[in-house]
Amino acid sequence: MYICRITEVISLTTKILVSLGGNAILKHTDKGNAEEQFSNTAKTSHVLVNMLKEDYHIILTHGNGPQVGDILLAYDISKDIVPPMPLDVCVAQTQGMIGFMLQLSLENSLIKEGMKKSIVTILTQTIIDKDDPQLNKPSKPIGPFYSVDESEELRKNHDWVIVDDNGRGYRRVVPSPLPVGFVEESSIRTLYNEDKFVIACGGGGIPVMKNEAGNFEGVEAVVDKDHTSSLLASKIGAEVLLILTDVEKVAVNFGKPDQKYLDHLTVQEAKDYLEDGQFPPGTMGPKIKSTIDFIEGGGKKAIITSIEKSIKALNGQAGTIITRN
Repeated sequence: MYICRITEVISLTTKILVSLGGNAILKHTDKGNAEEQFSNTAKTSHVLVNMLKEDYHIILTHGNGPQVGDILLAYDISKDIVPPMPLDVCVAQTQGMIGFMLQLSLENSLIKEGMKKSIVTILTQTIIDKDDPQLNKPSKPIGPFYSVDESEELRKNHDWVIVDDNGRGYRRVVPSPLPVGFVEESSIRTLYNEDKFVIACGGGGIPVMKNEAGNFEGVEAVVDKDHTSSLLASKIGAEVLLILTDVEKVAVNFGKPDQKYLDHLTVQEAKDYLEDGQFPPGTMGPKIKSTIDFIEGGGKKAIITSIEKSIKALNGQAGTIITRN
């Protein structure tokens, strides 16, 4: 069952923040090697360049859950040979790695289309509140999926919290505080306003907070990239927040006989569904909450869809569109 579709076409001069889900870089079924990730980023870049061809002004964020988990696991396996790095440093590593893959793939896609565009990845520090209660409540899944036996073994041998990730397998979870700002905000805004293709806040950004001396220090946490994307979109004055994930549309009563896909949601409807528990915290919840925050912060509309349907969604022909009314 579908509800009424919004058919308004977004202006070609619209400023858009595109938030890439992890599947745009590394799919659940992938082994995780470089070849697979370059193949995925090449396909993703083709779609993004098609947006550029239509003169959309893009700023890009991305997830890093599988990659940061793999880096942590690699450090743990080799800890007797190579000193392990803390989680915030590992997030920084993924920003560089994924930023490189996206930049290379985007540049190659631009060459194929005979286009030129300056692309830059900004190593981004996301500021969090030192009193955020989520720092004491691990909830953000990272890394690969484990079997029941593997998860039990990891619990015994490591100081990890591991949970069932919505029936897909077991994953490690870490604290996920809310973002309140960005150390590099001025640089991001300047480059974006100069018409650069900016990649920022990878993996939600490197979490930092101020200590008693007033200096920044890293935090062992992962900031949810959808919350970060919403905040960054508001701060740079984006009109549209485009969240790309592994489903074409948002659904209520998911997995039940009366499951219903949604073409359009008002902010109030989204809030009501959240309150009713339709969008769990570990799945669609953060995405819906981030769209609400974005629109209430002055954004025009938000869209949740798959990367394959992204162009159609921008033209009101696919995806779930969230608006104020």
